[in-house]
Amino acid sequence: MPSPTIELLLTLQDRDARRHAIEAQLKAIPREIAAVEQRIAAERAAIDAARGELHELESGKKLLETDIGSAEAQVGRYRTQQLSIRKNDEYQALGHEIENVQKQIDELEVRELETMYAIDEAKKRFAAAEATLRQNIAGHEARIKMFRERDVALSDELKAALADAAAARTPLPEPALEAYDRAAGRGLPAVVAVKGGKCGGCHLKVSSEVESAARGKLADTEFALCEQCGKMVYWES
Repeated sequence: MPSPTIELLLTLQDRDARRHAIEAQLKAIPREIAAVEQRIAAERAAIDAARGELHELESGKKLLETDIGSAEAQVGRYRTQQLSIRKNDEYQALGHEIENVQKQIDELEVRELETMYAIDEAKKRFAAAEATLRQNIAGHEARIKMFRERDVALSDELKAALADAAAARTPLPEPALEAYDRAAGRGLPAVVAVKGGKCGGCHLKVSSEVESAARGKLADTEFALCEQCGKMVYWES
C-alpha cells in the first residue's frame, strides 16, 4: 500500500493531469478555429472564382454586342454611300466591303450564341456550386460556434480544476510538494509505481537501493526517486 503522503501526491497528480488536459484542449481551440476559418475563406474564394467566370462571360457578350452593333452600323453607312455612287466599279467595291462586314457580323453572331450558351451553363454551375459552398460555409461557421462555446465551457472547467489542484496541495508537507514539483517539471506522471523492479515511468530497472527505499516506510521528507528519469517511485504490491 502507498503511504498516506504518496496517496495525497497521487490525488494531486490526477488533478494536475486533468488541469493539463483542459489547458491542452484550450490551447488547441484557436488553431482549430483558424483552420476552419481558412476553409471558409477557401469556400468563399471558390464562390468568387465561379462568379468571376460568369462575369467574364457576360462582359464578353457585351463586347460582342458592341462589335455587332458597330459592324451593322458600318453596313448601314456603306449602303447609304451606295445610293449616291454612280460608277459601277465603286458600287461593286462597296458591295464587296458590305459582304466582308456581313461575314464578320455572322461570325460575331455565332460567337455571341456560343457565349450565351456558355453563360447559361456557367449560371447553372455557379448556382449549384454556390448552394453547395454556402452550405459548407454554414457548416464551418457552426463548427466555429461550437469551438467558441467549448472554449467557454473549458475555461469554467479549468477554473474548477485549478481550485481542485490547489486544494490537493494544501494537506501535503512542503518537502513532498518540492519533490513532486521537481519531478512534475519533467512531465507527468511524476509519481509512479515500481512493478517487477522497473520504474512505471521510464520502464527501466531501478537499483536495489531504490526498490528497497520504495518498499520501505519513508518519512514525509524522504522519497525514492528513479535514477533514470527522476520520477518519484513507490512500491505497489
